[in-house]
Amino acid sequence: MGFNKIALTGLVLTAGLLANTQNYAEALKSYEAGEYDKAFPAIVAEAKKDNKAAQYRVAEMYENGHGTKVDYKEASFWYKKAASKYSFVEKKEYADKSDETFSDRLSQQFGQDSSKAGAEFALAKMDANTPETKKMLGSILDGDFFGLKPYNVNYILPISYTKDKPRRVSSTVPPQELATSPYATYNENTEVTFQLSLKKELSFNLFGWDEYITAAYTQKVWWQLYDESGPFRETNYQPEIFMTIPTSQSIDDNYGLKAVKLGFIHESNGQEGYRSRSWNRLYATGMWQWDNLFLSTRVWYRLTEDEKSDDYFTNTDPDAIISQSDGDDNPDIHNYLGYGDIKLDYLYKKHQFGLLLRNNLRFDSDNKGAVEFTYAYPLFDSPNTSLYVKLFNGYGESLIDYDQEVTKASFGFSFSNGLF
Repeated sequence: MGFNKIALTGLVLTAGLLANTQNYAEALKSYEAGEYDKAFPAIVAEAKKDNKAAQYRVAEMYENGHGTKVDYKEASFWYKKAASKYSFVEKKEYADKSDETFSDRLSQQFGQDSSKAGAEFALAKMDANTPETKKMLGSILDGDFFGLKPYNVNYILPISYTKDKPRRVSSTVPPQELATSPYATYNENTEVTFQLSLKKELSFNLFGWDEYITAAYTQKVWWQLYDESGPFRETNYQPEIFMTIPTSQSIDDNYGLKAVKLGFIHESNGQEGYRSRSWNRLYATGMWQWDNLFLSTRVWYRLTEDEKSDDYFTNTDPDAIISQSDGDDNPDIHNYLGYGDIKLDYLYKKHQFGLLLRNNLRFDSDNKGAVEFTYAYPLFDSPNTSLYVKLFNGYGESLIDYDQEVTKASFGFSFSNGLF
């Protein structure tokens, strides 16, 4: 009798499991047929069993009012459930993290599960209480090819008009002569500017802090396309590596601080002689969010380089010009770009507004800074292409003119819009 009872119980449980599976399969068919009222109860039941696909579908149904009333709070809850930390990693690997060693975590970095888990953790960390925030975060995390994702804004601005024509800086004319004598300028106030910015996530949770390590590359180009010869006026290269460490839940809840980013960044223009510009920085960034408002506060420390002698900058000693070519090209750059910046982004329905502030914090006649305003709006409701406007005033718009005040208005298109 005992064996018969066990067998009967097993048959009942198996039948129940098959029925539930069949119910969910039928619910998916109803969903695809647009019969949302019929599909909703079974999909919710499956979502409560920790089926990630069902959880994501329930979130979409709450967001769009399919089979239920629109409820953004419930949608946010289920999106976060679907994006729990290890949804792409077998749970047995993380069942007991206390026994996990550095070697274990290191071995996990070489498969795609690590980067997927990192992306899902980032989405789960962010608040998606409004549909525009959720859509933006999803768009950022979904863009993935060869493991590369957008980093800073990718854009092309065919109309980039500056109040004053840009200087023609020569590789053989020292900066002192440019400051005290007339200098040549480019022929056009209007040019094309574009930026390419990509990142590659190298690891997730390598040190056990739910941190991710990322390498990134940004290239920005100023192109005098409307001049007869159409020269590339300036190109800035910016490789970068950084670690993003999420905050504790209590800090997140109380202050809105989502993560801290620590990194190293090199920036140069690849030129020689007196056109050469470069600097290296260590930086720390705080990444904050309050609903649709995103704030990034960054401070940096410039790594020192060998100083060049006065003979180099006055062009009086040919030997000095050759021997000191690797020294500091722009020793006073911090006087113009300061020691950090503040970046704000605000999402309002389909609109994204951005503001960048930078200042050297010298509250006297030597005060220098910059203000940049950006605006993006989806082109024909595209998820990744927007009309893009950028207004800039101040110093540091490009490396070649870091010490020149620039006022510029630019119009064009962006192909990814960052938040931090």
